[in-house]
Amino acid sequence: MRNRLFFYALTGVLLLLSSCRSHYQLTGVERSRIVVDSRYDRQPDETAASYLAPYKHQVDSAMGPVMGRVARNMHAERPESNLSNLLSDVMVWAAKDYNEQVVLGIYNMGGIRADLTRGEVTYGDVLDVAPFENKIAFTTLKGETLLKLFRQIAKRGGEGVSRGCELVITKEGELVSAHLNGQEIDPQGEYRVATIDYLLGGNDGMSAMNEGHDVRSPQDKQSNTRFIIMNYFKEKAAKGEVVDAQVEGRITLR
Repeated sequence: MRNRLFFYALTGVLLLLSSCRSHYQLTGVERSRIVVDSRYDRQPDETAASYLAPYKHQVDSAMGPVMGRVARNMHAERPESNLSNLLSDVMVWAAKDYNEQVVLGIYNMGGIRADLTRGEVTYGDVLDVAPFENKIAFTTLKGETLLKLFRQIAKRGGEGVSRGCELVITKEGELVSAHLNGQEIDPQGEYRVATIDYLLGGNDGMSAMNEGHDVRSPQDKQSNTRFIIMNYFKEKAAKGEVVDAQVEGRITLR
């Protein structure tokens, strides 16, 4: 009797589930764009604004301090851009604080997560550009390994390289030529490079990076790229200078 009742109950559940099965079919997808701009500020929600006010004050206090100024809108894109040029140059600039003498700075495009807008640059702006816990790092690459790295950069369509580096690449991702400070790369030479620790592991398609030697990777908080970038802006501001960078033919397509 008990088994029969269980069978009836199970049958009832299955019938119920089958009756709930939807017969609807997706026939199309439509989308629209909702622009979120100042129009939404015309009638602010006072309750929400009041609730957020103390948190907004804390965030503004932390993110609002001005680090310096930038001369133009800056954006990161391949094969070369003003922002990727700037950040690569900052890596070279910072090397002196670590008693390092480098000939090249490398900064990956994937690590640049926001643009800079002409005018004042705040702590929050730099944090948007460099939000990760990446630290500055140094490695020495043999010339033939450096050429391998340049071929990998060409395959990716370009990455951030510092002033003095001149790469010619094809649209298909082949390296045509490579010069550093006007000289061809000596396959047997050695080149000290400033970069970020994330790339030392061969990430972002640049596996040649992990073939270096005399690697130095400081892990203190102030070696984070965001603080190094801030220090660069602060130094320029103390001198009354506006930070600038332009596309200047470091990586060109043929």
